[in-house]
Amino acid sequence: MRIVLGVAGGIAAYKAVLLLRLFREAGHDVRVVPTVAALEFVGRATWEALSGQPVTTDVFEDVDQVAHVAVGKTADLVVVAPATADLLARAAAGRADDLLTATLLVARCPVLMAPAMHTEMWEHPATVANVDTLRRRGVHVLDPASGRLTGADTGPGRLPEPEEIAAAALALVGPRDLLGRRVVVSAGGTREPLDPVRFLGNRSSGRQGVALARAAAARGAHVTLVAANLSVPVPPGVASVPVETAAQLRDAVRAAAKDADAVVMAAAVADYRPATLADAKIKKRGDGSTPALHLVENPDVLAELAADRLRDGQVVVGFAAETGDDDGSVLEHGRAKALRKKADLLVVNAVGDGRGFGTDVNDVVVLDARGEVVSAAAGSKDDVAHAVWDAVLARW
Repeated sequence: MRIVLGVAGGIAAYKAVLLLRLFREAGHDVRVVPTVAALEFVGRATWEALSGQPVTTDVFEDVDQVAHVAVGKTADLVVVAPATADLLARAAAGRADDLLTATLLVARCPVLMAPAMHTEMWEHPATVANVDTLRRRGVHVLDPASGRLTGADTGPGRLPEPEEIAAAALALVGPRDLLGRRVVVSAGGTREPLDPVRFLGNRSSGRQGVALARAAAARGAHVTLVAANLSVPVPPGVASVPVETAAQLRDAVRAAAKDADAVVMAAAVADYRPATLADAKIKKRGDGSTPALHLVENPDVLAELAADRLRDGQVVVGFAAETGDDDGSVLEHGRAKALRKKADLLVVNAVGDGRGFGTDVNDVVVLDARGEVVSAAAGSKDDVAHAVWDAVLARW
């Protein structure tokens, strides 16, 4: 595959070197197109040595090859990382004042931009408007990560890690075998309030559910993401319904599932909720006594969906985050749950001790309604997401 890697002039340009290596190691042909400012951070020799391709920045170089048209016209994928505020503004305005912006105008393949800049620049109304313009034109603009920036600054604006950018970019040119399908994905962890301050919750970040939504959208599906307290952004091109509690999630999923070909319940839904909600913050009594917490059981959303089948031919997929104990292994508990829930597929993964929740990798086994192993997957959460959709496709 022919990839154009655009690099704008930001300190995060050094990460694009790692991104280039990832693409090359995956066997892709990569042409690096930096801006003049980008070469102040990483030199031309580095890009040429690692890509094996000549590096130019100006539309007047290689005029006989009509480079300002040919580079974008022959690309299968364009990735810009980092995409600075200046580059986003020029692209949104349709400028063609260097080889990179000219390439963006010519390219008819998928385009992904990974912004990186200081928080104030990312949140400025001009940048917000430019990103919205690009997304409406079909450009996939990632949300930046939040973390340490240049100097002592911290906040949203950090370039996502190269592995995350590569996975998101390559997903855009993957199979379109979900085209025309409507799917619902739940993600994150529900929160059951105790009082105006506290809640019962869990450790789910929503990464796996978001990866499932992103993969389905990349493969052509119309995706509704029911998002319960996510710690990661909703992917571009995915409709989202924010919820907090298990009851809200149940209502949102069932409403969306009426028109869905598949429902994937990746959210960690609370089994119980407090029987009563305190009107005011529960205070310490000061006498050594503790208040009693009475719980009631929440509806089993997955089991309901499997039993009701809100649409003919609908495939229902559940997730089971398990820990082994004296009563059985992770897989044994998963098999028992598969038999109880009666979903078409149950994705079982071990959690705890740094596994599952809050990480960028996962290791799962996919069971059918009889508890038989259908498939297994390990790797990034994007890899696992595609494996789950492959299993859904097999059911269809």
